[in-house]
Amino acid sequence: MKYDLLIIGGGAAGMQCALVIGSAVNKPYAAGKRTGIVMHQKASHLQNALFNNVLGLKPGTLGKDILKQGQEQLQELYPHIDQIHKEKVTAVSGSEGHFEVTTNKGIYEAEKVVIAVGYTDLFTIKGLESYIAPHALSPASKNRIQLRNENHLVFPGLWVAGTLAGWRSQFAIAAGSGAQVATDILTQWNNGEHTKVHDKLV
Repeated sequence: MKYDLLIIGGGAAGMQCALVIGSAVNKPYAAGKRTGIVMHQKASHLQNALFNNVLGLKPGTLGKDILKQGQEQLQELYPHIDQIHKEKVTAVSGSEGHFEVTTNKGIYEAEKVVIAVGYTDLFTIKGLESYIAPHALSPASKNRIQLRNENHLVFPGLWVAGTLAGWRSQFAIAAGSGAQVATDILTQWNNGEHTKVHDKLV
């Protein structure tokens, strides 16, 4: 199966990236683009998170509920985004336009890839080892990692978002990172003309 964009990771950064990409469905530059998201969630730090300090979230919101509600929101609003469940990515290879993403159940092809999994040293996606570096904004004692990148771009066609991009582990920061990557990709689809997607009251 071939995707124009494949997002790896169903946490804050990955789902926010998918939501912004999905919201561009009626834009001419996104017409016919096929996007999928591999919903890695078991290791997400949201599983045991409690939020009292996030704008727009009711105090006491649980991270595990956000994981569930995020999937439902994505499915309800943007069903054209393929959600790939119960698969874990084991390897990424190739280059822009010709990526091969291997999971424990199959192989996907993609034009572009976003890596949005957690920043622990248990990172196991083969093919990206040479880009791993100590996390710049986390205590060395925690052994956190990041993928080397410039403005989220690891190399042409492959982005990293969230804590794995080197950002601190705050929900709002990770989600914002995913949204930034999404708008960068939409800008490329829009022939380099900077773009974003806003919903407005008519």
